[in-house]
Amino acid sequence: MAGIIRFLNSQLFVTPVKPSGDLTGKTVIVTGSNVGLGKEAARHFTQLNASTVILAVRSIEKGEAARKDIESTTGRNDVVRVMQLDMSSYQSVLDFAEKASKELERVDIAVLNAGVNRGVWEVFEQDESTITVNVVSTFLLAFALLPKLKETANKFNVRPTLTIVSSEVHEWTPFDERNAPEGKLFERLNEKVVDGKEVGLGNRYQVSKLMEVLFVRAFCERYPESNIPVTVNLVNPGFCHSEFGREGPGFLAVMRFLLARTTEVGSRTLVHAGTSGVETHGKYLSDCEITEPSAFVRSDDGKKGKEKVWKELVERLEGIKTGITKSF
Repeated sequence: MAGIIRFLNSQLFVTPVKPSGDLTGKTVIVTGSNVGLGKEAARHFTQLNASTVILAVRSIEKGEAARKDIESTTGRNDVVRVMQLDMSSYQSVLDFAEKASKELERVDIAVLNAGVNRGVWEVFEQDESTITVNVVSTFLLAFALLPKLKETANKFNVRPTLTIVSSEVHEWTPFDERNAPEGKLFERLNEKVVDGKEVGLGNRYQVSKLMEVLFVRAFCERYPESNIPVTVNLVNPGFCHSEFGREGPGFLAVMRFLLARTTEVGSRTLVHAGTSGVETHGKYLSDCEITEPSAFVRSDDGKKGKEKVWKELVERLEGIKTGITKSF
C-alpha cells in the first residue's frame, strides 16, 4: 500500500526539474533512444552541449529519424550518432560494446534504458524475452561497457556514470521465483507451467525491474565508490506517455490516460541520474532525488533474494562470455 501511495503522490503532485548544466566534451550513450524516454533524454543531453550522443537502437532507420528530429529541435548537427544494438541478441550487445569502445574516444555517461514489456510469451536467446532484454542483456551490456567507462575515468580524470533505468513497479511483485531451488532461478523464470498452472506474464515486467534493483545493490556492495571510478545507479522515471509497453496489457492505456507524465518530463529523471555524482553510487533515484527502494529489497528476504540474483545472473553472464564480470 505504501508503494501505491508513493506512486500516486509522485504522478499527481511532483514534476521533475528540467535538466541544466554543461556537458561540453562529454560523450553519452542512451539505449532504446529512437522513441520515448530514451529519445527525449538524448535530446536533453544534446541541448546540454554534449559533444557526442549515441543513439543505441535496434532499427538504424528509426534511429536516423530520431537523430534528424533531435538535430532539428536543438539546432546542433554532427553531435548525434546512431549505432545498432539489439538487446534480444547477446552477440549484438557484445558487438555494440566492442564497437563503442574502439570508436569512441571516451564514454562519460551510459543510460541503459532499452527494455520490453511484451505481455506475450516469447523466448529470446535462452530465456523468456522480458528477462533476456531487461535483465541479462542489460547487465551484459553494463559489464561490457565498464572497461571503457573506467578507461575514461583514468584518462580524463572524471567519474563516468552508468545508469540503469528501473521502475517503481519493482515494489509490486512478491517475486515468488526467488524460492526456486539453488541454481534454478532462471529455470523457474522460464517455466510456462508451475504446479499445474500456466504462468501469466502480467507480473514478469515487475520481476525484471526488481531483479535490476537487487543486482545493482549487490554489485555496489562488492564495488563501493572507493573501489571503482564509475558511479552506478538506478533511476525510476515514473509512469509516462511512451511507446514503451505498447505490447503490454490494455489496462495500461487507461492508467496512462489518467496518471502519466509526458515523455519529456519523465526523461528529465534519466538525465538527472546520468549527470549525478558519486553520492548516488548504488542508489535508487526517483523524482530526481535519492529514494529508498521497496521494503522487500531492504528486508532479510530481499537480501537473500539479492544474493541469489547476483550469483545466478553472474553465472548466466559468464556462460555468455567468460570473464565478462571481471573484465574491468
